[in-house]
Amino acid sequence: MAMAFSLQFNNPISTFSCSNLYNGTRTQPFKFLCTSSPQSDSSNSKEEAIQDSSGENDKGYVILVEKYRNGTLKRYVIDNDSEMKMFLEEHVPTTSRSQDLDISGMELSWLPKVIKDFVLPSGFPDTVSDDYLDYMLLQFPTNVTGWICHTLVTSSLLKAFGVGSFSGTSAAASAAASAAAIRWVSKDGIGALGRFFIGGRFGNLFDDDPKQWRMYADFIGSAGSIFDLCTPLYPSYFLPLASLGNLAKAVARGLKDPSFRVIQNHFAIAGNLGDVAAKEEVWEVAAELLGLSLGILALDTPNISKSYPTLALTWLSVRILHLWFRYQSLSVLQFNTINLKRARILVNSHVLHCTVPGINECNRMESILLWERFLRPQIIFEISLEEMINGGKYRSMQIKQLLHMYKEEKYFLVVNQQMPIDFQVFVSFKEGATSISVFRSVWQTYWLYQNWGWSDNIFDRLEQSLVELRDRFPDLLQQLTDAGWDTNNLSLKVPKEMLISELS
Repeated sequence: MAMAFSLQFNNPISTFSCSNLYNGTRTQPFKFLCTSSPQSDSSNSKEEAIQDSSGENDKGYVILVEKYRNGTLKRYVIDNDSEMKMFLEEHVPTTSRSQDLDISGMELSWLPKVIKDFVLPSGFPDTVSDDYLDYMLLQFPTNVTGWICHTLVTSSLLKAFGVGSFSGTSAAASAAASAAAIRWVSKDGIGALGRFFIGGRFGNLFDDDPKQWRMYADFIGSAGSIFDLCTPLYPSYFLPLASLGNLAKAVARGLKDPSFRVIQNHFAIAGNLGDVAAKEEVWEVAAELLGLSLGILALDTPNISKSYPTLALTWLSVRILHLWFRYQSLSVLQFNTINLKRARILVNSHVLHCTVPGINECNRMESILLWERFLRPQIIFEISLEEMINGGKYRSMQIKQLLHMYKEEKYFLVVNQQMPIDFQVFVSFKEGATSISVFRSVWQTYWLYQNWGWSDNIFDRLEQSLVELRDRFPDLLQQLTDAGWDTNNLSLKVPKEMLISELS
């Protein structure tokens, strides 16, 4: 079954007096009409459902459809009275859903979609090799048996340290030894949950900004070490403190490993990733042996071994030095790929000066610690048309004019007029959008940001920004190519949770 909801604006299509839906408030009165209609794969049946749900006999036409990843469709219809209506169709998941909205292929078809998104790479199976799933299905029991062996060996190690033994002990002593082993292994298990969550929830972020996530990994790992450092102060809370420490360090490892693999792949320009990884291991082991030796020498110092405050202060000093070295090491990386942060730097320079910085200069200008959401101007992707109109406060805007303006682009972009201080744009992508579409939307954003005050007419500004975009963007690409940037492999991902389909 599909539920169709009609959202009818009381104003004609040429005017909108709605409050900013983005901020969660709405002052414009709406008329809601709701019916249910059987699901059908034909467009004619869907159009009939739309007109039935509106309760009117006059003919309207669909101007565009927003398609959500979960199968929901949001249709925008204009009738003969120039009223725009929105119909929300929530489809029950079936095996016959469009491949654009679901994972293609019959592999793991029995698995719920939310679990597929959690355990499989984004875009599976199109974004991985054919042998990926077979390998992972065999790797899973391999890892299970390995951790079973780890648990058993841990019990033997504890017995070697005097926590029970295999012979000559009472049943109570053996039970206590087993309980100690279980508590110790549970500590590792709690930590593993952190890696499980990070890998499933944030796996698609590491390719875009490995510098940032590698740095965050060290910050979180430092927080985990603080919990370990507190165990002598609260010995009765050893297990929860050690578990929290392990959890934080496991989260850090979940961030560190994928980000560093991206960095290693950046180093391997001759396809020699295995060799680069092996030599990195040599460097790491050498540093580990030297660090352990210096740590042992420090522990032999009476002031450190007998004074907890001295130990804690020494740890804090060395940790701060460690974080500083980490930041410096990430700062020297020179990526020739263009992610969103570097795209902002390149575009801003091109808009202002008609030139682009080189690879070394741009990477030095890139902020490692700052999140994308805190950069200005603020760009918010995947905004529905309804929110664009409400947030834009364009009382004189006609939807047809907006669609016509962006007919040559694979996205829609409007400025949020509800933000009196900060400049903010809303961007939504059409079907068929690519990384170049994202790049073009960033260029248009920065042109509007730098030239916002030249006209009071919203449409004049948008129209002129598109004229400038189409005239100057080819020059940007040419300058990037000449400067050595990789313009064929942009790290600018098109959001896939919602795509817009235009209808004539």
